[in-house]
Amino acid sequence: MAESQGPKTDYSLDCGWGRLVFGQTFEDGGELIETLRRERADARDIAVYVDDPHVLLSLAPHELFLDPSHTFRIDLTKDRPPDPKPSNFFIRRLSSHGDAEEVNRIYQTRGMVPVPPEFFWSHRDARALTYFVAEDEQTGAIIGTVTGVDHLQAFDDPERGSSLWCLAVDPQARQSGIGQALVHRLASHFAERNAAYMDLTVLHDNESAIALYEKLGFRRVPYFTVKRKNAINEQLFSGPEEDHGLNPYAKIIVDEARRRGIQVEVTDAKGGFFQLSYGGRTVQCRESLTEFTSAIAMSICDDKSVTRRIVEKAGVRVPKQITTKAADQDIKAFLDEHKALVVKPARGEQGHGITVGVTSSQELEAAIAAAEKVAHEVLIEEMVEGNDLRLVIINYKLVAAAIRKPAQIVGDGRSSVAKLIERQSRRRSAATGGESRIPLDDDTHATCRAGGYEMNDILPDGETLQVRRTANLHTGGTIHDVTGEVHPALVDAAVRTARAINIPVTGIDFMVKSPRGPDYAFIEANERPGLANHEPQPTAERFIDLLFPLSMPYAAREALRASHSELPA
Repeated sequence: MAESQGPKTDYSLDCGWGRLVFGQTFEDGGELIETLRRERADARDIAVYVDDPHVLLSLAPHELFLDPSHTFRIDLTKDRPPDPKPSNFFIRRLSSHGDAEEVNRIYQTRGMVPVPPEFFWSHRDARALTYFVAEDEQTGAIIGTVTGVDHLQAFDDPERGSSLWCLAVDPQARQSGIGQALVHRLASHFAERNAAYMDLTVLHDNESAIALYEKLGFRRVPYFTVKRKNAINEQLFSGPEEDHGLNPYAKIIVDEARRRGIQVEVTDAKGGFFQLSYGGRTVQCRESLTEFTSAIAMSICDDKSVTRRIVEKAGVRVPKQITTKAADQDIKAFLDEHKALVVKPARGEQGHGITVGVTSSQELEAAIAAAEKVAHEVLIEEMVEGNDLRLVIINYKLVAAAIRKPAQIVGDGRSSVAKLIERQSRRRSAATGGESRIPLDDDTHATCRAGGYEMNDILPDGETLQVRRTANLHTGGTIHDVTGEVHPALVDAAVRTARAINIPVTGIDFMVKSPRGPDYAFIEANERPGLANHEPQPTAERFIDLLFPLSMPYAAREALRASHSELPA
């Protein structure tokens, strides 16, 4: 093989989401700037290893900015990240179109720029780019991904460097240590290729990630990254946001509004209140609840007993129900009639006061006492077996459907139940902006005990243990998109429910055996459904379409008018 003529000059590598522009291969800063100016629309180019960023920025201060990320390096000639010994998943190469689609799904849940699937496929055997995925041993689902760049293969790097990019883990994954396992596998891969080091960049305020990388043996090095000022990077160069403190359910709406040039005024960040203005219209919002929802509709949703009566009249199937106002003998007969019951307060949200799976008089008494702490009126329902399905209805059309699963952990044969819950709770909190945590309360203890384990017991490797009875996101539940699978009968029932309540934005909860089948039982209607965590479905986009139809792109508005004749000119 002919010897290399030295490193390539003015080199950039297309990664699908944008280009890596290697600053050390440019002698002229002006040429590096011109390269960045050729950035594709909807792409994110990154200039790395920029020697004199202050000089570069002085030449194009209105176009470029210094990325607020630190660079970390591990010396592969001396160190290797510790092997976490993956449990219940394994790491392999990306090998199919299905893998590519799943990687993009994970990217979208993490707010990352997706890559055309054909790019992944055409570069699956490339020497410069390496793609690894983590696969769940039980389900076969892709639950994590990482991309590696071999600098020697890319531009004949005399330093024999390599770098890690796009490390992402599915926020719904049950297993622990996925990210660490992906880092270890990529580092081992490059060490086998005799790479001298592996670098990565991480935002300066991502304290948990920095702590992990330092634990794995990475050390901070003085290299700088420069990017173009574009819509994708806006939050990195525009300074602190006025909406700091908004929860993810408010922020997803505010971000979409700002993308369309809609004015946003946050009136109370802690409570999720904000005001949107566009043209001559101003709309007051609390997350997805707006003045478009009437006080009557909100009152119907607030009282679960009223909701049940309203939707039952509309022909929606509801579980059998009795209240604690009934005579004691009637309640006992109701318990005897059904194998298991659900006890819940007539008012309340986020699963507070709900007990699932009540089978005895003693359990029923305790469940009623717990529900009465939340609301005076308590409802007792037959428990319908199945999966918790949330259907997000906006403007009386289905926008997203997702199966919600109760929090669960997977054993590794080494850690206690309590430790596994702590890890899973930490991951859920990080994935949802602090909105999802598994509380170590009486319900968690009771659920684990019903599964045969106490908190200090070691959960066997590969065994799954459900640790909460309800599938509420706020108590560690996970969301799994099934929009493309949901049966038309379920969509019809959800839309009929929304119309019966006369509510334009709502989350309808059904208990179903399968989202692909027509059978269901109505659980409740939520007047303020969370629009976050439904990626890749366009929940925030359809919400803003409802509020401000003229903010839609002209072509989309015309197409919608042609099909529905609902929008103004």
